Amino acid sequence: MNPRALVSLALRSLWHRRTSALLTVLTLGLSVGLVLSVHRLGRDARSSFASTVSGTDLLVGARSGPVNLLLYAVFHVGDATNNVSWKSYQDVASSPEVAWTVPISLGDSHRGFRVVGTTAGFFDHLRFGDHEAMRLASGHAFTDVYDAVLGARVARALGYKVGTSLVLTHGTGVMATQQHADKPFVVTGILAPTGTPFDDSVFVGLDGIEAIHVDWQSGMRLPGQSVSAEEARHADLTPKTITAFFVGLNSRLSAFSFQRAINEYPDEALLAVLPGVALQQLWSIVGVAEQAIRAIGYLVVAIGLCGLVTTLLSMLNERRREMAVLRAVGASPATVFALMVAEALLVGMASCVLGLVLLYGAIALAGPWLAQAAGLRLALAPPDAAEWALLGLVLASAFVAGCVPALVAYRRTLADGLQARL
Repeated sequence: MNPRALVSLALRSLWHRRTSALLTVLTLGLSVGLVLSVHRLGRDARSSFASTVSGTDLLVGARSGPVNLLLYAVFHVGDATNNVSWKSYQDVASSPEVAWTVPISLGDSHRGFRVVGTTAGFFDHLRFGDHEAMRLASGHAFTDVYDAVLGARVARALGYKVGTSLVLTHGTGVMATQQHADKPFVVTGILAPTGTPFDDSVFVGLDGIEAIHVDWQSGMRLPGQSVSAEEARHADLTPKTITAFFVGLNSRLSAFSFQRAINEYPDEALLAVLPGVALQQLWSIVGVAEQAIRAIGYLVVAIGLCGLVTTLLSMLNERRREMAVLRAVGASPATVFALMVAEALLVGMASCVLGLVLLYGAIALAGPWLAQAAGLRLALAPPDAAEWALLGLVLASAFVAGCVPALVAYRRTLADGLQARL
């Protein structure tokens, strides 16, 4: 029997048993869609993760660990073990190998969102994604001591606009209750979405951070002392310490030697890390969850393939006479074997197509929500090599699964099919 006739016969056979065939396709298709979705989420999450900070050569903070420094300075998770003195920062910034630096000061919050004290250079030098510059959706960067710029998700979650007044809270987390109510800030700008932790941040100037702490010491308000907002404006607002700073070099070839020089800085225990290397270390930790979810997805596919074998085997008893008739009209045992395998492959192909449809449908529907809620941008891109390999594996598995009932049908004799059993 030629291949075209064989496929036509397999399609007619599946249509005759369309209810069970459709249920099998649906089960296996959902499994394939799940595995493809896990792979696409992991791939795009890794890409988004690695592109949180691009164009920065070094990240410098107090000596702790590369992952810890990356977590609190970039992802705003946890707190610094120590601060960096302003003198040390200036020494590094004044090096002839340095093109630019951006200091940050952490430790305050506003309604659960981190406050980042920095300079206007933050918006000029820091990049995200494919070296994309930060862009203000409205307003302008801070120019006054009490100006603030909001990340996109902060503005959306709190309903703030340019001109809104806000009060910072000393400390972070649920225990932060002491407010700097005597020195309110005004929103002067709102950042366009970046899909990074910066969307969840409130940016103010370093001088603003110093101003609200003029009458504070060691994390506590000085008793009996109160400095007004206007009086603080005229005080010496030069920072004494900062949390960390980003460094851009004139030549990336000097990154390793300059990193070693900072790590051996004699006046203070500093740590300089390459953001890309630290990101890979961090992903090696959090990527375990992705592997676990992917393993569950493969298990679901395996269960779907077992269902395919079960369906084909259960239909064999109903199809004994059909196979016997095929043999009677001249079909060889090999043709019967090929027919069963062809049915399994058709089910596998239909399941792969359904899985792709579910994948792209989920991206189209949930993609905008994920971009806004979690900063995860899912690309409506064609399947990559790994996804094609996965689909090929499903088809190969369907072929192997079809061989089981096909061998059973192959071994049955013509007489076994024609004789009725009571």
